[in-house]
Amino acid sequence: MITKQELGVLGDLAQLSLDPESRDSTLRAINEVLELVAIMNTAECEGVKPLAHPLEAEQLLRSDKVTEVNQVAKFSQAAPLFKEGLYLVPKVIE
Repeated sequence: MITKQELGVLGDLAQLSLDPESRDSTLRAINEVLELVAIMNTAECEGVKPLAHPLEAEQLLRSDKVTEVNQVAKFSQAAPLFKEGLYLVPKVIE
């Protein structure tokens, strides 16, 4: 647990301006976090392999197959300029 004096020192080191009304709630919140860390430090972790991600899920990928019909001829009719399978656009950069 940290005291009000230690909180003042920490606030100064972190260049935080803690107003007097919020000091008590801040102190209480910090001490709750420190208590949780102390509880977590008591957990037996011998032989536990670290994880890169908390979920041991595999990435499910869909099969790579064509699901749409080729409509290039239909879409090319709406294009102002279409030649040899390419949509032609005006030059933008000189």
